[in-house]
Amino acid sequence: MERREEEAETLVEAALRILNEPDPVQKARLGEETGRRWLDGSISIAFRPSDPLPAVPDRPARLSTVKLVAPNEMPKLGKGGSLQSRQAMVHSLVHTESWAIDLSWDIIARFGRQESMPREFFTDFVTVALDEGRHFTLLSARLEEMGSFYGALPAHDGLWDSALETSSDLLSRLAVEHCVHEARGLDVLPTTIERFRKGGDEITAKLLESVIYPEEITHCAAGIRWFRYLCLRSQTKMQQNPPSLEDAVNTKNSEDLEEAFQQLDTADSQSEDEKAVIQKFHSVVRRHFRGPLKPPFNVEARKAAGFDPEWYEPLAIKEVITGD
Repeated sequence: MERREEEAETLVEAALRILNEPDPVQKARLGEETGRRWLDGSISIAFRPSDPLPAVPDRPARLSTVKLVAPNEMPKLGKGGSLQSRQAMVHSLVHTESWAIDLSWDIIARFGRQESMPREFFTDFVTVALDEGRHFTLLSARLEEMGSFYGALPAHDGLWDSALETSSDLLSRLAVEHCVHEARGLDVLPTTIERFRKGGDEITAKLLESVIYPEEITHCAAGIRWFRYLCLRSQTKMQQNPPSLEDAVNTKNSEDLEEAFQQLDTADSQSEDEKAVIQKFHSVVRRHFRGPLKPPFNVEARKAAGFDPEWYEPLAIKEVITGD
């Protein structure tokens, strides 16, 4: 017998289960199961507005088998010329993907209801979470094929430090984690791929090149899309009569939302609205991201994600604050 709707697990409740699972392998499996259930409709409700606000953990549950050190204490990864170096590089990628799983479910649990986000927001980040879980699983298996395992080397939690910094504001979370950090991954991946290839590891090079790299472009695109959406939503000409919270989240076919997304996707990059969005992005990143962005930038991949140079190039220059 199917559970009644008021008793059925919501997506936010499932996301909390994933965040509270300490084993990274089981976390990825739970994420895969939850994501598929959301996409096939087995989980049909993002959340119930009558439920209390979710108690999202400040830090997701983690096993103590991975030794954590400060970023400046991390040993050098090398350039892939030796097996040891390539193992260290893959280990670092596995660790990053393990945090990426948590970041995807955290944004769903922490902000989806609080910010009255539409159903498409949940679906976008469920899709990102599925990708990150698959990346973690594939890279973990590859690391074991190379004679190592996740936890064999130390790692740092810089990604979650910035998640804590942005834990109270969705705009800043999207800007820093899902735009700046995702785009930085796009900047460095081609060099990483080339290092594996030069080191004779074509298997890892092809995995990164054909699976992970193209999917990471879509993750950056999701960050841009929802940052823009939040900014434009606050303007009266974007949504003068927004749908109700429950309808926006739990209705599968919303013509109003579809029309809104068409407006987002066809926005003129030179419009005043777009300029205001970009200015807001600069302001948020300068407030929550330490220091200027580091070139060189992967302009082609960033552009494919909708992340044009006017968004990030001004942030590569240290802001000079002058007195009156």
